[in-house]
Amino acid sequence: LLFHDLSQSSGINAEYGAQKQPSSQHYILYPLSFLSHTLTKPTSLNHKQEKQTPPHQKMAVRAQFENSNEIGVFAKLTNAYCLAAIGGADHFRVFENELSDHIPVVHSTIAGCRIVGRLTAGNRRGLLLPNTATDQEMLHIRNSLPDSVVVQRVEERLSALGNCIACNDYVALIHPDLDRETEEIIADVLGVEVFRQTVAGQVLVGSYCAISNQGGLVHPMTPVEDQDELSSLLQIPLVAGTVNRGSDVIGAGVVVNDWSAFVGLDTTATEISVIENIFKLSGAQPQNIVGEMRDSLLDTL
Repeated sequence: LLFHDLSQSSGINAEYGAQKQPSSQHYILYPLSFLSHTLTKPTSLNHKQEKQTPPHQKMAVRAQFENSNEIGVFAKLTNAYCLAAIGGADHFRVFENELSDHIPVVHSTIAGCRIVGRLTAGNRRGLLLPNTATDQEMLHIRNSLPDSVVVQRVEERLSALGNCIACNDYVALIHPDLDRETEEIIADVLGVEVFRQTVAGQVLVGSYCAISNQGGLVHPMTPVEDQDELSSLLQIPLVAGTVNRGSDVIGAGVVVNDWSAFVGLDTTATEISVIENIFKLSGAQPQNIVGEMRDSLLDTL
């Protein structure tokens, strides 16, 4: 039995109907089971809430790798991990600052090259490496990623997989000339539906678009009909745009997942506004793109 001071607890008094006397202290007897219930219940609730808290959505962040604004060449970002090149100045450490609390940031090379973003393709379920990747690189990446992520090498003539594949967690667009075996590996490892497509007549779909589960940015010369077709395949909203002050190589200038995005240092405020709206970052919505672009243009004029 537990002796409880009624003069120091108002919540339990109200619940059990006990009355506190103004002039003296009174005590009441409670079973120990009541104590264990009141102490353990709040603790378990708090723990459950912590586990269910999603990563906070961020604004698009400018970054640079050494002297290059083409950060998509040197990094690959998914909802489960970030693969980044070895090296880079302080501007490239923004990946650790923004992501390391939520997902692992792995620094590596592929076949001794630092262009890891153009040589790899992946989503939260898997990562595909070209056949030129060494055993040591593959082992390092596999040991650094979560156990749920499947890492596999692909025997493919078109070995720059990041240029040939654009994917999110559900759908992949691929180069029309990829091998049938490669297509099956993509569907199996990444767990996606695969479509052979072009973007604005360009076969390098990974270079000319960037997609997440929330939205996608495509080559600025993509016809409206093609945008509608791609949007229906991907089941996400798409918009045509640029990065890095007018560059049409979207995949090289942007890396994005469902809750964060990184763009080249030269990217303008208007381009960032379009990116944040189409990828629904910081609570933005795609239908606000035109209004915000007009506002920013008026401010500039």
